[in-house]
Amino acid sequence: MVHSGATVLTVTLIGSVALLIWGVRQVRLGVTRAFGAELRRLLAAASANRLMAFTAGGFISGLMQSSTATALLLGALAGRDLLTLPVALVMMLGADVGSTLAAQLFAFDIKWIWALLIAAGVFVAQSTEADKPRGLARIAIGLGVMLLALKEIGDAAAALRGSEVFRIVLGGLEGEPLMGVAIMAIVTWLSHSSLAMVLFIMSLVASGAIGAPLALAFVLGANIGGAFAPLVSLSGSPPAARRVPLGNLLMRFAVALPLLAVLGPLEQLVSEWAFFSPGRLVVVAHTAFNVLVALLFLPFTGLVARLCERMIPDAPADGSAPRHLDPNLLGSPSEALACAMREALEMGNQVAAMLRRVLDALESSDLRVARDIERMDDRVDTQFEAIKLYLVQITRAEMRDDESRRAVEILSFTTNLEHIGDIIDKNLMELVGKKVRKGMAFSPEGQEELRRFHALVLDTMALALNAFASRDPQLARRLVEDKVTIRTAERETLERHYARLRAGRVESMESSAVHLDFIRDLKRIHGHLAATAYPILEAIGELGESRLRQRDDEGAAEPLNPRPAAR
Repeated sequence: MVHSGATVLTVTLIGSVALLIWGVRQVRLGVTRAFGAELRRLLAAASANRLMAFTAGGFISGLMQSSTATALLLGALAGRDLLTLPVALVMMLGADVGSTLAAQLFAFDIKWIWALLIAAGVFVAQSTEADKPRGLARIAIGLGVMLLALKEIGDAAAALRGSEVFRIVLGGLEGEPLMGVAIMAIVTWLSHSSLAMVLFIMSLVASGAIGAPLALAFVLGANIGGAFAPLVSLSGSPPAARRVPLGNLLMRFAVALPLLAVLGPLEQLVSEWAFFSPGRLVVVAHTAFNVLVALLFLPFTGLVARLCERMIPDAPADGSAPRHLDPNLLGSPSEALACAMREALEMGNQVAAMLRRVLDALESSDLRVARDIERMDDRVDTQFEAIKLYLVQITRAEMRDDESRRAVEILSFTTNLEHIGDIIDKNLMELVGKKVRKGMAFSPEGQEELRRFHALVLDTMALALNAFASRDPQLARRLVEDKVTIRTAERETLERHYARLRAGRVESMESSAVHLDFIRDLKRIHGHLAATAYPILEAIGELGESRLRQRDDEGAAEPLNPRPAAR
């Protein structure tokens, strides 16, 4: 029964920590949803001087209750050249100090208001669909959950003090501060919340489950792990974005390492401050550590920036890296979808450039153009994979129905673009190579027909990009109507080509297979482009399920899904 009780308490402790982490995340998401755009504008505007930058970083981090979230935000701004690295590091120092203010607040005995906060948050969330009030409701619910989790952690830790296994595990760490730092750094990195871990440590100390020396080692570990988390999260971002969390990690580690060496004497000194309660000691130590880092490195952020630039140099520009997929906006689906749309249009411009060069390759018989198009297709494939992954990450957040439909539209559009790129690279360029290897030449009439057909598809490419960006039903209708135009052009081109074959034109007979395949592949590209119109027309009820027609008893043809009359 004793072991059973200890198991239940351990499970309760683990679940309460998970609840605490979830509460911190809800507060962060609520702030992002309600004030995300304003916070980014504030950071960009506060770069005029160091004091403003430091204060802005501290304010935003205190509001979001997460220096990790602020590091991701600053990294994204630096990655888009909206902040210089030294200024971003000053803001990061302010953010580290600002995030400790939330821990100071939770050190007070205010856990009893958790029910009021959750009730108020649920009431507001059920009363409105507006983004800002629902963001505020999420903040209230997150704070309430955090207070409830702290209450449960304190009760479970106090009860576990009598557990022999618990005492053995924690007792083994008491004499190994380095092990304590490493374990807490890993746990904080996995949880992505140094605040949650500091509050957890505070609850353990307040209940008497651990002593001050181990608690201080845990605090150092939480600060190191909290700086490491955003570096991992931004691992796929541009070098300028990754340097911000790297600089923060280097500054924290540079202060934590010597403090670890004097942790014993430091604990004896701190324990003499009788006016600190055990729990308050943890949050004071957390704040003091970050203030010390800020005081030591504020004059040297330029030096740290140069070190980071040497450790993470700029990568050679190849044009394939996504430019608009801001990872910091994933918690705000509407803004993240706008980023995905901009990147999709960038991908569309790349495919359009490939399509324009197709005719150059065919007419010049220059295989170097074909190799250039192959490299362009590789960049298109890279962009497609990045957009697809970004959309998957967006859909993990709560989305409205219209946002979900827009995500599907973007994925469908970019999938069609990727197919077009493959048709150009794998099919059309193979035809160019075949023409060069066999020394073929088109007849002047055939050459002109290919130019005209290519121009029609190129015009449709521009129309499809405009329809996707504007979601204009009129442009979507033009895209669908263009299918009739392209079928007519194909039929007329083939009739003229067959007429030249009947007349025995040597050039037409030698190049016939290439000519026909070229027209066929351009028509396939047109079909992928026309598909851009379908989601737009479906949204306004103008897309039928079938183009087949059925006959009534009189033999008259009737559409299965007649198009509704224009209003």
